[in-house]
Amino acid sequence: MYKKLLNSQLSRITPEQYKSISKTPVVLILDNIRSQHNIGAAFRTADAFAIEKIYLCGICAVPPSAEIRKAALGAEESVEWEYFEDTLTLVKALKEEGITLLSVEQTVNSVMLNNFMPEQGKKYALIFGNEVKGVSQSVIDICDGTIEIPQFGTKHSLNVSVSVGVVLWEVVSKMGTLFER
Repeated sequence: MYKKLLNSQLSRITPEQYKSISKTPVVLILDNIRSQHNIGAAFRTADAFAIEKIYLCGICAVPPSAEIRKAALGAEESVEWEYFEDTLTLVKALKEEGITLLSVEQTVNSVMLNNFMPEQGKKYALIFGNEVKGVSQSVIDICDGTIEIPQFGTKHSLNVSVSVGVVLWEVVSKMGTLFER
């Protein structure tokens, strides 16, 4: 028999406790995401997978925002974030720090997500682009690679917040950090 758990039975940690737990060596870069709902959903997903940080770039709205909070359910208070006006400036700086930059995009030589294997000991920045235009080509040009979500229908696109969830699940589970907590 399966009985639904109550919120009080889920052993949730507080935002303060979250800040002190060990994080998955992944950061998210949101490149000109226009929907505050999508930004909030990315925060909530980043919290679920204990991601280190979210970088909000360009036209992205930033907390505090009622619309972000509506989707994030408070995760914007637990997940560290920072705003950068220019995505290219940020990715150049992260590359100099030795972070492996991967855009999530459909490109000529992209690696299908199911075939991507993160390397142990590496820190990754996963870059998600604008809902219409995707990741900027100038950002893709600096990246160490692109990963693509295999799709089989007629649209060949997913909502960016759905893409964040799919990619984080796959990458974090392959990193082996998902079940160590």
